Amino acid sequence: MARLTYTTGTPEQMSAEFEAALERLRTGPGEPLAHRIAGEDVAQGPVLERRNPARLDEVASRLHEADEALVSRAVEVAREAQPAWERRGFAERIAILRAGADEIERRKVDLAAIVSLEVGKPRHESLAEVQESADIINEYCRLAEEANGYTQQLGSLTEDETNTSVLRPFGVFGVISPFNFPSALLVNMASAALLAGNTVVAKPSDKATWSGVATLAALFHAGLPGDVLNIVLGGAGTGTALVDSDVDGIAFTGSVEVGRRIGTAMRSGRYDRPALMEMGGKNPTVVMPSADLDDAAAGIARSAFGLSGQKCSACSRVIVHEDVHDELVDKIAELASTFAVGDPADAETFLGPVADDTAATRFERSVAAAMQDGEVVAGGQRPVEGGHYVAPTVVTGLPRGHELTLTELFLPFLTVQRAASLDEALDLANEVDHGLTAGIFSADTAELDRFVERMQAGVLYLNRKAGSTTGAWPGVQSFPGWKASGSSGKGGLGPWFVQQYMREQCHTVVT
Repeated sequence: MARLTYTTGTPEQMSAEFEAALERLRTGPGEPLAHRIAGEDVAQGPVLERRNPARLDEVASRLHEADEALVSRAVEVAREAQPAWERRGFAERIAILRAGADEIERRKVDLAAIVSLEVGKPRHESLAEVQESADIINEYCRLAEEANGYTQQLGSLTEDETNTSVLRPFGVFGVISPFNFPSALLVNMASAALLAGNTVVAKPSDKATWSGVATLAALFHAGLPGDVLNIVLGGAGTGTALVDSDVDGIAFTGSVEVGRRIGTAMRSGRYDRPALMEMGGKNPTVVMPSADLDDAAAGIARSAFGLSGQKCSACSRVIVHEDVHDELVDKIAELASTFAVGDPADAETFLGPVADDTAATRFERSVAAAMQDGEVVAGGQRPVEGGHYVAPTVVTGLPRGHELTLTELFLPFLTVQRAASLDEALDLANEVDHGLTAGIFSADTAELDRFVERMQAGVLYLNRKAGSTTGAWPGVQSFPGWKASGSSGKGGLGPWFVQQYMREQCHTVVT
């Protein structure tokens, strides 16, 4: 059987297992989810509620919210545990994390069902995400082994001198993960920090807490010590408390606005501390006259409307040469009309709900602005009742510099702009603050080379029908964000990510 990824289908047997798990887990986790500190559940703090975005009459999960004192306690436990965790060495840490990856894979169907209940992901998205979580861990472990535990011998000035460069952990990392990939992105940041020898205090998204807690439970089952990974639950207040605590670094995935506040906080105090952040995208696809327009439309539609556009890598902008503009728009609009919007429990569903009422309201306002300043050629409706459902939407005719073409909406909302040349298209593509992913469709090698040379984004896809800007996979594509999309220029899933959770120390020994 082919490896399950974002670009493969769901095997029939796994689909049936998913449906059974979804029905079995629909009643939620029972008691409100508790924090986990020093290996013990701590049911403390006010209770928050997460509604199933696909069925608003159902509660997906409930959770206790941590205050500043509880967050500080978790950080203290992690700090006490860190020296012993570092001394265990890379080989032992790798063995524990690989066992955790195996356990995640064994629990894949149940974990995917939980993700679907909390986030509204269809099965092909949620199953692939959990598989990605396991693959992320295995890829980082493989890279650490190849790097000899990030230890390198240097030159010597005298015969009795030995010099060694060693990467060592910072200490305690806070990890703040988003709702849209509540398993994979939490695992991405936490596993890299743990592998590097840090201890972790993790805060899953309050929109997908059960998904995060259930995924991390697999690591504990595989032997990860409870004081090495501590979990605090809650909303923005808990996240702020973690950033303001005595951590040695923060790893964050989310909005530019929040990321910049975190970066400022981590530069205050006695010395700068690392803030490793991936902060969204406003990702373009450029289409030239020589392109296969059917492939282009398929790749654009898949990237624009998968997970209802709630991916930092989603294609939200198309910049197409004027000679093929109308034909391409017709093809994308036709595809958009074929995508089923509905409950993720339905095997035919391609678009589930958006995250919450805030996102649904943002959709309505965006459609209103598009109708005023451009033309809505597909979608624009709220097609299904009972959940936060919105239709895949395509908009043309907006003037250059319009807010809808520059601002990340996190919706299944695609704008299409005309360009008279490749250079004009690239100027338009680069005028946003973000720089995460970008794609192009062209049969002209010189145009492809020009795109790679000029495009200001960390992940580039050339003629990719499977997804014009989306679909990165561990060990296959790295995921670096340029400009406002990232703080370091080095991406998750790739060969330079784990090193960011360590700092270099040079050892000179004279014998």
